[in-house]
Amino acid sequence: MNYNKKSIEDIEFNGKKVLTRCDFNVPQDEEGNITDDSRIRAALPTIEYMLSNQAAVILCSHLGRPKGEFNTKYSLAPVASRLSELLGKEVKLAKDVIGPDADTLTAALQPGEVMLLENVRFHKEEEKNDPEFAKKLASYADIYVNDAFGTAHRAHASTAGVADYLPAVGGYLIDKEISTMGSALQDPRRPFVAILGGAKVSDKIGVINNLLEKVDTLIVGGGMAYTFVRATGGTIGQSLCEEDKLDYAREMLEKAESKGVKFLLPTDTIAAEEFAADAKAVTVETNSIPDNLMGLDIGPETRKKFTDAVKTAGTVVWNGPMGVFEFEQFAEGTRAIARALAESNAISIIGGGDSAAAIKQLGFADKMTHISTGGGASLEFLEGLELPGIACLMDR
Repeated sequence: MNYNKKSIEDIEFNGKKVLTRCDFNVPQDEEGNITDDSRIRAALPTIEYMLSNQAAVILCSHLGRPKGEFNTKYSLAPVASRLSELLGKEVKLAKDVIGPDADTLTAALQPGEVMLLENVRFHKEEEKNDPEFAKKLASYADIYVNDAFGTAHRAHASTAGVADYLPAVGGYLIDKEISTMGSALQDPRRPFVAILGGAKVSDKIGVINNLLEKVDTLIVGGGMAYTFVRATGGTIGQSLCEEDKLDYAREMLEKAESKGVKFLLPTDTIAAEEFAADAKAVTVETNSIPDNLMGLDIGPETRKKFTDAVKTAGTVVWNGPMGVFEFEQFAEGTRAIARALAESNAISIIGGGDSAAAIKQLGFADKMTHISTGGGASLEFLEGLELPGIACLMDR
């Protein structure tokens, strides 16, 4: 994967129309009110830079899963009004994506003005990366800017297809993602520690394999740890386990050993009889969990072992919580890692999704070097896969 891509500062915007893909897929309540506008705020630096450089800015995004049909529930109208407030200038919303209203508004748009097309996923051609749909979108502009890292792992018309017809560069968000994560993977400050959690080994197969080529220490917690514990002959009670991944788990442990990578697994576990917030919690040894119990968080001894590794690290990449952090009594493992990272001098990179949610919920977000804006995209990035939304940008 080539991380050396042109950004908005490498291109001349004056008087040009710019089609800009953002990630405005924001959560809303039943009434359609935006409950968290952080994705909209994250796009502001890129939008403001282009406007101040006299670009006419045409924004586009998806929202939810309208399955290729117009559906007012997934309209970007609330985004347009919130964006107008944040920018302090009107953001006109087209009533369509590539229809008569979009034609009219894009044609009339002047330098220093900004508009938003309706939800690109109202057309099934978007997710199919249909060339005619991409060509029509591209026809509105002179330049394409991708600033939606959260969808960069998808080859859709608005995330990659339009780059076949326009010069393409990355916005500030994409630029920060690829420079921060790219340098961590290519030239990390050592020791390089990766922490993986979450429920399933199967979600992280490629990531584990790729990281074992690069890290000094790999820490595995969360539900996925029990598959590894079982693979080494431990008994794990009712804990999560992917039986079809036991051979793979053994293979990865052997690979770590052959490469001299420390592979840390939990040694004690907070377990309970049921998956519930008020379940009675007990601490047990991870490799001999009683038959009636399931592991729901890492225990105190494991917390110390994992956080000690973090304290001496130069770079830490973290993807996936250590336990069921949504339940207060099973959040301590995730909190301990977050606190250790907040207090360490390491470059700390949080890989989106649940880990980002946990960091924010526990109040440590401002202490991290970088929190990725994409869950699936950051996983594929850590896996070393080429992301279509980045591959399509011009090389520096």
